[in-house]
Amino acid sequence: MHTGRCECGAVRFEIAAALVSPVACHCSQCRRTSGHVWAGTLVADADLRIEGQAALRWYRSSTMAQRGFCGTCGSSLFYRMDGEGKISVGAGALDTPTGTRLAKHIFVGDKADYYDIADGLPMLDPF
Repeated sequence: MHTGRCECGAVRFEIAAALVSPVACHCSQCRRTSGHVWAGTLVADADLRIEGQAALRWYRSSTMAQRGFCGTCGSSLFYRMDGEGKISVGAGALDTPTGTRLAKHIFVGDKADYYDIADGLPMLDPF
């Protein structure tokens, strides 16, 4: 069992499964909604229990995905592709220790110019 929450605690969640290694996304949407890089761990919908639904807000960020955040403090918490039955949970919202390590970087061609990726992990540009 793994737990996490937004900054103010209005939205809390539990994951009833082992965590997979998070993936860091460098696309412009993730950078804008998270303030830098989005790192998320994929969880099956059935393994995620969310408390604080009254504070949870969903923003349709594209024709195929939504982003979940706390309407009280603004914490970026979830990313969900339509119809996949999975949700990416923000690694930064997880209570530590997570027992995971970052797996890879995606959309590196869209990353900002103010930082470098130098950890030696795989770097992908899906499109």
